[in-house]
Amino acid sequence: MAKVVCVLYDDPVDGYPKSYARDSVPKVTHYPDGQTVPSPQAIDFTPGELLGSVSGGLGLRKFLESRGHKLVVTSDKDGANSVLDRELPDADVVISQPFWPAYMTAERIAKAPKLKLIVTAGIGSDHTDLQAAIERKITVAEVTFCNSISVSEHVVMMILALVRNYIPSYGWIVKKGWNIADCVARSYDVEGMSVGTVAAGRIGLAVLKRLKPFDVKLHYTDRHRLPESVEKELGLTYHPTAQAMVPVCDVVTINCPLHPETEHLFNDKLIGTMKRGAYIVNTARGKICDRDAIVRALESGQLAGYAGDVWFPQPPPQDHPWRTMPHHGMTPHISGTSLSAQARYAAGVREILECWFESRPIRNEYLVVDGGKLAGVGAHSYSAGNATKGSDEAARFKTAR
Repeated sequence: MAKVVCVLYDDPVDGYPKSYARDSVPKVTHYPDGQTVPSPQAIDFTPGELLGSVSGGLGLRKFLESRGHKLVVTSDKDGANSVLDRELPDADVVISQPFWPAYMTAERIAKAPKLKLIVTAGIGSDHTDLQAAIERKITVAEVTFCNSISVSEHVVMMILALVRNYIPSYGWIVKKGWNIADCVARSYDVEGMSVGTVAAGRIGLAVLKRLKPFDVKLHYTDRHRLPESVEKELGLTYHPTAQAMVPVCDVVTINCPLHPETEHLFNDKLIGTMKRGAYIVNTARGKICDRDAIVRALESGQLAGYAGDVWFPQPPPQDHPWRTMPHHGMTPHISGTSLSAQARYAAGVREILECWFESRPIRNEYLVVDGGKLAGVGAHSYSAGNATKGSDEAARFKTAR
């Protein structure tokens, strides 16, 4: 029997849904690169249900308990006496989502001598100390590509919301106003702008494809250059580094993984090389940006706007300055956890668990760490090391409310 600890975000404040706005979600069978969607032997949920909160339990309870395993589902993940910390000493598997991450630091991993598998229900495993997992030979896996398109849609939405000054304009209607001049005083057209992505992997490339019809000039940087045919098809300009790309861009979207090489990449120095009045959209990881540098740039006017749904830590303390800085379009981390995406990443988690319990190989594209080294998507996209330092600040979200 295995003990599986699953950390998920809280249910809606009004309770778990009894009905939904739509009766179904479209069925997707393949991703744009041909990779098939998760293919577990079965699922015990209806696609379109809320699976990412505690009551949803990723649809895993029947599957695990019918096989004699123990499932603990909690949202209580931060602080010395959290449910997560109390359950770790005899846990075999830990599952969490990037949206409400269980920060698996070296200290937590040391408290879990039986731990053999850490699963990200979604994509992005930086909330695990990958170096500690490598040293302990713990397998780390994520459901690669399950919500990449979801995030790319969110990026395009946020670019338009910032540049067209949508959020303040909506606010005037809520306040029963009709203040057109106030709305358009910071509103511009995206057409003709130069838009660049830091990383052009699954999400970044999907963003570029969705932006091409807007008649913008498209730029990208990535340590893996795209094929010439793709660059020609989309009209892309390649830059070898972010430092080389951002000075020419009106909008920069960040779509790279967080690891030691990208931590605090957007600091005062790099932001200072951008056009005055540029915009940043960050749906990758909050720690890729220096928190206070973003605030300073918005206050000085160096940046015209900043939007994203990623913070560090998550959830952020109540006094996190990104909640109150000017000209922002921040949301909770929701870009990759739409009801459509949840059906895919819940199925992917089940597929990973089926493989694990049946001693079958986990898909290579799902592996981040395996056999004491970076593997699969981990070898392609990450570097060994630790990006969890400072995550203990997440405990302040509870104490400051």
